[in-house]
Order: sequence, then C-alpha cells, then structure tokens
Amino acid sequence: MAAFRTRHLCSVAAALVLTVTAPAAVATATTSATATDAAALRQVLLVANNWDGTADVIKSTGDYARIGRINVIPDKDRRMAEINADPIRWIAFMTIRNSVGEGHDQFVDDMYSTPDGTSVVVSRPSFADVVSIDVATGAVNWRFPVSGYRADHMAVSPDGKRVAVSASTSNTVHVLDIDSGRQLGSYSTGDKPHENIFTKDGKYIWTMSIGDVTTALDAPWLDWTKGDRRVTVVDATTFQPVRTIDMRQRLDAIGLSDHSDAVRPAAFSPDESKLYFQVSFFNGFFEYDVATDRITRTKTLPENPATNDDRTTFVNDSRHHGLSMRPDGSKLCVAGTMDDYATVVDRATLQEGPLVPVSKPYWATVGGDGKDCVVSESGADQVTAIDFATGRKVVSVPVGDHPQRVRLGRVAADWTSPAG
Repeated sequence: MAAFRTRHLCSVAAALVLTVTAPAAVATATTSATATDAAALRQVLLVANNWDGTADVIKSTGDYARIGRINVIPDKDRRMAEINADPIRWIAFMTIRNSVGEGHDQFVDDMYSTPDGTSVVVSRPSFADVVSIDVATGAVNWRFPVSGYRADHMAVSPDGKRVAVSASTSNTVHVLDIDSGRQLGSYSTGDKPHENIFTKDGKYIWTMSIGDVTTALDAPWLDWTKGDRRVTVVDATTFQPVRTIDMRQRLDAIGLSDHSDAVRPAAFSPDESKLYFQVSFFNGFFEYDVATDRITRTKTLPENPATNDDRTTFVNDSRHHGLSMRPDGSKLCVAGTMDDYATVVDRATLQEGPLVPVSKPYWATVGGDGKDCVVSESGADQVTAIDFATGRKVVSVPVGDHPQRVRLGRVAADWTSPAG
C-alpha cells in the first residue's frame, strides 16, 4: 500500500447532453447543427488541482494523456486585495487555510465545462465564489460570490444549462445559469451542504449536508455534536423542498446507531431506484431504496492494516471518499481514501475486486467511454484509471498539486492551453 500522506478530503460525473424538442423540419436542421457542433468538440476529463488553482485537461479515454492546463485563479491578486482589506473575510480565509485546507489555500474544488466547450465553471472555496473561465483566453467571463465564506461541491443539470453550488458556511445551495452566472434560485439545506446531484430528467436536485467535519469530537457517542445532517431533495424549477431524508433514522433502523449519518459522495443506479452513498468514518457504503425509503444493503470494505484507526486522524472525517457507477449499473468504483486503495465492486453481489494501491484517492468518476473508473490520487498528484471489467489498473497520469474532483467535459477539438 502507498505510504500515508495527509491530504484534504472534502465531499457523479454529469453527462453534458443537449436535448432539443421541435417540429420535424426544425428538428432535422437542429440535429444537423448539433452534429456539426459536436464534431468540433472533443470530450475530455477536467481535473481540479485544489492547492495549485489549476485545472488539468486530459484525454477522457485511452492513455488519459494531458492536453493542457487552465489557470482558474487569473484574478488572484484582486481577490487577495479584497480579502486583506476586510478583517472578517481575512479571518474566514485563514480559517479555511488552517482547517479544511490543512495549511493550504483551496483554490478550486469543482468544475464543469459549458455545453459549447468555450468555458469552464469553477467553484473556489477560499475565494467563496464561482467563476466562468474562457478556455481560449484564460479570462474571467463572470463571477458569482456565494453567500457565506466558502464554496464547495457543484452539480450540472443534464442539459448543461444550470449549475448548483453548495455554499457550505451559509447552509445554502445557489443555482446559476451556466452561461451568464445569473442566479436562478437558491434553497436552504442542513449544516454544511456538500454533494449535489441532479436527477437525470433535471427535475430534482439532491443535496447532502455533512455537518461539522473539522472538530475533534469524533467518537461515535459525540456524533450528535456534528450538526444537522440530512438529504434535501428540491424541485429544480421552484427550488422548494419536496423531501427530506434523515439517514440517522434509517441507520438506527438496521442497528447501526454507531455509524455517522453524514452522507458524502453518492451515485444513483441508472433507473434512479437505488442510491449508493458513503458516510463519514466508514470504510464502505450503503444502498438506499428510494421508493421504500430504507437502507437495503451495507457493504464493508477491507481495512488497510497500515491505516491508523484513530478517527481523529481521518482528514475532515472521511475514511472512504469517492464513488461512481459504470453506466450499465453493473459495477461501482470506490475510492478507499484513508486505506490507500481503490476497488471495483460488483453491484449484484457487492463483492469487491482487486484492491488497487493508490495514494489518498479522493474522487472517482467514469471515463468517456464508460469502460474505466478514474480516481484522483490526492496523495500522489496523479489520476489513475481502473478497468471496470477486470478491476485492474490501466494507467496513471501526473497532474497538479492535490487533485480533487474529476469531471467529464468538452473543449474545442483544436484547443490548446491559453498560455500556449
């Protein structure tokens, strides 16, 4: 197993699909135009390098070679001047650096490309904002300051037109127009909203609140001190809640009162009847049946003997952080973060495959052709592809400092980095 290295762990890659409904004649013309546009774009993976403030653009299949790099903090000097001039913002900035940032500034957490491939939209925790960066020029198109003092995970709607971002210190999710940055709406959540997922029809957003993950009150009997942790499901048009799920009750019902109810990364089955999710401190995941509103299966994964079982050493309360599903729903890919491995799990049997040694895997997504799982190694500054079919490593590719989210996106077919 890879050597222990402390790295920041926070909290479903979204397919950017354009949908057109029109009369037959118009639809034919639109389909032709869309095909032309698609031919001018290439699918890529975007790797968010948190401590660098950069995004690596790599191939989405094959050898996953790096194509280029984007500076996502071109306005750093201006933002720092604003922070230094405001004592409250400076205190918040330093708190982020010395708590969840582990002594580092968090310059990029999450990112998506726009449907036309001209821009990337980035959440920047330390700057408490979301920005759109022109990938051709490197310039900022628009900036949206979130409420509170920290921006976190995002999600993009299936049509690629809306982006939802968690404002973790204000218990709010903002939903923005991806092209203009205009706020379309917002809604309240539990404490510290983290992961967001749009349903595949774009009608609902599921938001998972993880509570306070920076305290040392990590013993199971002190779990109540972590705050209000719940799953909030809202109507993506009205932004009104349609359902609230308290996993504490569902865990207690299956005799797991000693497990945290802080839902971390999650993935829906293709028909969205099941939700698979990780929680704080646990080396495994759960299966939740949406219709019956209950946890139906628990999967405990192997522990690395080298992992310190002192829960206070789990960075930001995570043990396993990263979960994705093969497009056909047959396999799950799990990032065993504190145990320094990633593994592919058969969804029917919940049997894990080989434990692939990786260093602090932070996130798991699906490659462009659906054949591989791609994990970010925050402890080794690289991403590693694992074959869903065999569970074996395919390739590792170096990226920037402390990679976090990895998302599918698009850029122009002939794109090169703004700096050349």
